[in-house]
Amino acid sequence: MRWLVGAIMGGVVLLCADMLKPIPLNSGVNWRKAALGKRLFHDPILSKDNTVSCASCHDLQRGGDDGLPVSIGIGGAVGDINAPTVYNAVFNFRQFWDGRAKDLAEQVYGSVENPMEMGESMEHVAKKLQQNIWYAKEFSQLYEDGVAPANIANAIAAYERTLITPNAPFDQYLRGDEDAISPEAKRGYALFQYKGCIICHNGVNVGGNLYNKFGIYKASKSRDLGRYHITKKESDKYVFKVPSLRNVSLTSPYMHDGRVTTLFDAVKLMTEYQLGRFMSDAEIEDIVSFLQSLEGEVPITAKVLP
Repeated sequence: MRWLVGAIMGGVVLLCADMLKPIPLNSGVNWRKAALGKRLFHDPILSKDNTVSCASCHDLQRGGDDGLPVSIGIGGAVGDINAPTVYNAVFNFRQFWDGRAKDLAEQVYGSVENPMEMGESMEHVAKKLQQNIWYAKEFSQLYEDGVAPANIANAIAAYERTLITPNAPFDQYLRGDEDAISPEAKRGYALFQYKGCIICHNGVNVGGNLYNKFGIYKASKSRDLGRYHITKKESDKYVFKVPSLRNVSLTSPYMHDGRVTTLFDAVKLMTEYQLGRFMSDAEIEDIVSFLQSLEGEVPITAKVLP
């Protein structure tokens, strides 16, 4: 077993270099609740002015995000942070860049009730859904108390648990298929480990399982203060949840503020800000090849509603 020594937020850590795991080939969910959640996910009824749905910022045909530096909410409100992909979000240890939601259901409340996003209240959403014959019937059959805020969040979370992208070329490689990825991607994977990227980007989601400061070796010049908004601790300024790198080739622009648009520039920025070390263009290109091998299969549940 190989080990790496690296730094996270100023501390020295010892990590196993073989810390990436393939995405499971399926997820255990209540499929009827997921079907209801899919309808809700695509329905702008969740927003105050009935114009914005979850799918507005998490386009399942475009990598699970919106392709914008920051998202646009109701009334054209411009958000202050880049929308993360909803694909494989179930594997994240917290939701949102600042980690303020503990799980997918709690994240639903945060998005619906954010004045810059949907600007609604979950209580009022429940009242609107109660007036819809189809929704009222579905909720009454699936939940003992029918349409209720917690049940709305539960159904959407059930759907989002189906949005996993297994069987990426790199997953096939991890399962023993040596020919599943290119020689460039193999070199990139070796560099990803040796250079220290794996210190923060590890696990099933190749990230999404810890917080770290953005700008360890170089000042981030970030307008968003990250976890500081939640904890008010000086040490949490510019600390964010480390993002997943799954399907990262589909989710440009990058970083919490969408400051770069190419994977090459994203890797280069990370070498300067987080690793404090030089990488040649050829090394960066190999790492990009590895990152491209993390693009998995889009689930059937992501197909557009009729």
